[in-house]
Amino acid sequence: MDYIKAVVLGIIEGLTEFLPVSSTGHMILAGDLMNFTGDKAGTFEVVVQLGAVLAVFVLYFKRFISFLKFDFSKGSGLNALHIVLGMIPAGVLGVVLHGFIKEHLFGPTTVLLALIAGGLLMIAAEQYQKRHVPSAETVDDITYKQAFGIGVFQILALWSGFSRSGSTISGGIFMGTSQKAAADFTFILSVPMMFGATGVDLYKSRDLLVREDYGLLLVGLVVSFIVGLIAVVTFINLIKKLKLSWFAYYRFVLAALFFLFVM
Repeated sequence: MDYIKAVVLGIIEGLTEFLPVSSTGHMILAGDLMNFTGDKAGTFEVVVQLGAVLAVFVLYFKRFISFLKFDFSKGSGLNALHIVLGMIPAGVLGVVLHGFIKEHLFGPTTVLLALIAGGLLMIAAEQYQKRHVPSAETVDDITYKQAFGIGVFQILALWSGFSRSGSTISGGIFMGTSQKAAADFTFILSVPMMFGATGVDLYKSRDLLVREDYGLLLVGLVVSFIVGLIAVVTFINLIKKLKLSWFAYYRFVLAALFFLFVM
């Protein structure tokens, strides 16, 4: 039964990772319904995201290779320094607050609150976007200041259910990028962030896991990677074009239904 749960959660992760609806939040809610909870489940929900994120690595492979040139000159476009600046805020706080996050921000109730809060942020970003002309139309136009600012907004994603893509795309819009540029930067940034988060979580949870647990992690990771490969192109194009409010309303409905019929 645990392997069936791993497959189900891997599918959920692969389908939701690329949309601003919070893949972690969906897995936590689904895990609660399947009685798949606790510290090990929390580690699973972090590690399995790496599978879907690897699909992004495949899609943006040439872009990641270009980062190896370490060209930071003006006009060089998106480079490794942008990624480092985008990672620093959430990366540092994620390590410092790891225990607090896993203990207090990985439950159904906090996820429902985060779904609502994240939805409100996305609606606010959409309204802001209507009144301002972006200074960065494409991902290569993003400045170092904007990259760091987006990284600050990514801190909100440490609250499970808020959504990494929802917080960073909204943050990008507030920092003056177009929705398309913010989405591209979000997906590229997700790869090193999830590698780091997975490494930290596995290290912190090393005393909790036994050999059988690694089998579950591998199944979930592989399934999310396969589903992610299928979903990645379509969903990434959708998030660049669709109104953020549509995803926000979905989040509100999901939170309401789960609160009314499950909690």
